[in-house]
Amino acid sequence: MVVIDPQAIFASPDSAWGSPFFAEAMPRIRALAASFGERVLVTRWMPTADRSTSWGDYFAAWPFADQPPGDALFALVPEAADLSARPTLDLPTFGKWGPEIEAVLGRGAHVVLTGVSTDCCVISTALAAADAGAHVTIAADACAGSTAENHAAAVQVMGLYPPQITISDSATVLATR
Repeated sequence: MVVIDPQAIFASPDSAWGSPFFAEAMPRIRALAASFGERVLVTRWMPTADRSTSWGDYFAAWPFADQPPGDALFALVPEAADLSARPTLDLPTFGKWGPEIEAVLGRGAHVVLTGVSTDCCVISTALAAADAGAHVTIAADACAGSTAENHAAAVQVMGLYPPQITISDSATVLATR
């Protein structure tokens, strides 16, 4: 199970990127993580991308997020601090799937994705994982979008990729463990 970016920048109502649904998703994320035990990986988005690329324009558009990596915005929320015994995977990309996750989970892994934001980092991770040959289950009610409409749109798009991506919910995932 991968918990994508449960950070203050995405959870705080005071943040321009805060999801109004994060607090609702977090208990489901915790229940799933308890079920997966040692097989949980937590990621963090970090503002360390090369500013000479399109990320320079991105940070110009979102200057509040252009802070040093140690800024409190990028800390895990307290409810996520104990989700995994593994070190947090910190990446400067929306999509978290890549050699770092494959090294932990294995090629062609079966993975459940949860986290925030459904319409950015979750969908980016899911599509890359499917392209890499992983079997992806989205626990949609354990994901939080920027808006209800954007969450629904992202879930709909990911639902276009069966059988590589399956849309589910936390109760179903827990029932099949």
